[in-house]
Amino acid sequence: MITPGRAVVVGGSLGGLIAANLLLRAGWDVEIHERAADPLAGRGAGIVTHPELLEVLACAGVDVSAGLGVHVPARLALGLDGAVIGEIPLPQLLTSWSSVFAKLRAAFPNDRYHAGSIVREYENRPDGVRVSFTDGTTQIADLLVGADGIRSTIRRSIRPDVEPQYAGYIAWRGTADEAELSARTRDTLFDRFAFCLPPSEQMLGYPIAGDGDLVEAGRRRFNFVWYRPVDDAALRAMMTARDGRHYPDGIPPHLVEPQWPGQAREDALRLLAPQFVEVVQCAKHLFFQPIYDLASPTLVDGRVVLLGDAAFVARPHCGMGVTKAGGDAAALVRVLAEESTLPRALAVYEVERLAFGTLVLEHARHLGAYMQAQVRTDEERAMAERYRDVDRILRETAVASDVLVAAIQNP
Repeated sequence: MITPGRAVVVGGSLGGLIAANLLLRAGWDVEIHERAADPLAGRGAGIVTHPELLEVLACAGVDVSAGLGVHVPARLALGLDGAVIGEIPLPQLLTSWSSVFAKLRAAFPNDRYHAGSIVREYENRPDGVRVSFTDGTTQIADLLVGADGIRSTIRRSIRPDVEPQYAGYIAWRGTADEAELSARTRDTLFDRFAFCLPPSEQMLGYPIAGDGDLVEAGRRRFNFVWYRPVDDAALRAMMTARDGRHYPDGIPPHLVEPQWPGQAREDALRLLAPQFVEVVQCAKHLFFQPIYDLASPTLVDGRVVLLGDAAFVARPHCGMGVTKAGGDAAALVRVLAEESTLPRALAVYEVERLAFGTLVLEHARHLGAYMQAQVRTDEERAMAERYRDVDRILRETAVASDVLVAAIQNP
């Protein structure tokens, strides 16, 4: 076992908080440095939980028995006329980014969480890793954890050649209040994980807790994700504000030109099942997320280690983003406890998490081939055809890792 020392976690979102809470409970002296000065917000994004995520959250100090989300017993798919065209039993717990973040944040000491703290660079030294911040301060740590997301500063220092690759489509996201929806839509969509499959597109959604984490009928919200092909030129236009400024790393939702969500609402009328049309029209805030692939072939540099989206970004179809980040954090803490030296521990971690990250990434690509604006290779064309099948989509989208592995091994 490695004697716990000082750890600096860069990134204070879900992956960073899980890692920091686990390290703290394993005896490490941990601080989080989050570049955003304002409180983080998930804009109502939903999260599909899996048993492994719930286990990690419990180890990180979260009471997973107390109102974490909404339980659904099954999944269904709707035809464009609103009729059910497929249904399977698949119990799951569905929650929201804000709910998980609040619980993880409450479990971590306030004086160890530093908002508005930006890392400039790091340097591996014999006495530890020296972390330099843009305010001119420095720290020496035994371990530096890069959990700073898809545009990770830490990853760019390790592998400057690795950048996110646009997949050719976007996801429109939003939530609708249950109380504002018609009886037909509530009866069809709530208490189910639901899908609709227009040509070359996919809409899915599920109920999550409403304001105040309320899960009673009538107080919930419906979270939806609508995948749509968008070519490179159109994406650039969508990520350019009225003043002409382009935001290649993601345009803030309030700067998006109104024509784009307006067009999406219009398109919903002719492309989606009536129940999904209603939730799109009722959503107060409609925002889009470009879909990317990212895989870093290196996760370790001396005393520095990557986890979560800083290491791999798989398309959301697997529903594994937060679960994978939690698994990364749990694996890191486990190898630190099992191995006798830090280099050995991080080497074991890298081999293990590279294998799992690659598996999730490849399966997510297969699930997403149906939506790609350009299906370029024979493999992509085969996968696009495979995932036009309603039953396969219901059974393989956003499932637990053991089910995912079984699906990959038994195509």
